[in-house]
Formats: sequence, structure tokens, C-alpha cells
Amino acid sequence: MATLTTLTRKDLEKLQAEHPEYHMELVSGNVTIMSPSGYESDEVATEVARVLGNWTRPRELGRVTGAGAGFELPNSDVRAPDVSFVLAERMRRTTRSFAELAPDLMVEVKSPSDSLSALRKKIQSFLSQGTTVGILINPEKHRVEIYRSSEEVVVLGDGDILSIPDLLPGFEVAVSDLWSPEF
Repeated sequence: MATLTTLTRKDLEKLQAEHPEYHMELVSGNVTIMSPSGYESDEVATEVARVLGNWTRPRELGRVTGAGAGFELPNSDVRAPDVSFVLAERMRRTTRSFAELAPDLMVEVKSPSDSLSALRKKIQSFLSQGTTVGILINPEKHRVEIYRSSEEVVVLGDGDILSIPDLLPGFEVAVSDLWSPEF
């Protein structure tokens, strides 16, 4: 008879140290190896992180990270959104390891290999663990979905302005400015 083992953060850290070329997450005691994203989706995620960071850093509002930053959530999952933001009062100093909290804002950008339903499920998982706002960006459809616990999803497209007044009062970016430029 086979015995199933539930893996822990320590197991994930060991696997990650042995295989640094892979990005991994720990979900419900199972390690998931994340595939590389498409170029466009990573470029959009980088732009979102740049815009957020350029707006929040001078105001000392908090920390913005990319897909490499892991969060150990209250349910012991270790996940890494494409972009995340943590309010300064919740993380005064950075940590060398996984952040042991849910980010205040998490962003997922759909790449060609991603399923929208899986990304929505990941966002809901973060919201259930304390994240205030989850954003799903679909570059192919030029669509942005904003999620908050117990609220209807807000859907934006080109011509709309993305704002997050509950976390970042005054922050605004045109949705059309998030997409990869053409030169």
C-alpha cells in the first residue's frame, strides 16, 4: 500500500535548493513546478510591478515584488503571485525567506499555458487567506478582472482606469498602458 506524504515548507525549501532552476509552489501539501510564462505575460507583469513600485516607493507605502517572491500563507501553502504588494505597516523590514503573510494585493497575468479557471482559483485562495485585492490580467483579451472578498468582480478593458482606492488611494493607471508596446 502506498503512503501519501504531505510536504511542508521545509520540504519545499530543500527541493528548491536542490533544483534552483525551477520555480515551485506548495499547495495543499503538494509541490507544483511552475512553467515559464510567455514573453508578453512576463512583460505585462513587469510593467505592473514597475508602475506599482514607482508609485508606492516614494510614498513609502509598502513593498512590491515579482513572481520570485514566495508567501507562506496562513494555511501553510507557499505561493508566488506574478506581482504582489504588502503595506509598509505589515512588513516594516524585508525578509530573506518567504514572507509569512498574505500580500495585500496580488496580481496574476495569464500566459498562453495558463488556464483562466486555475488563475481565478489561485486568486480566490489568496483572498480566503487574507489578501484584500486580487487582479487577473489577460493580455490577449486586453481585460483586467479585480477581485475582492464578498464583492462582485469588476471587469476593465482598454479605455478604463485601474485604481485600487482601498489600498492605494490616488493610484491610477490606464489599462491600455499595461500592454506590451509596439515599436
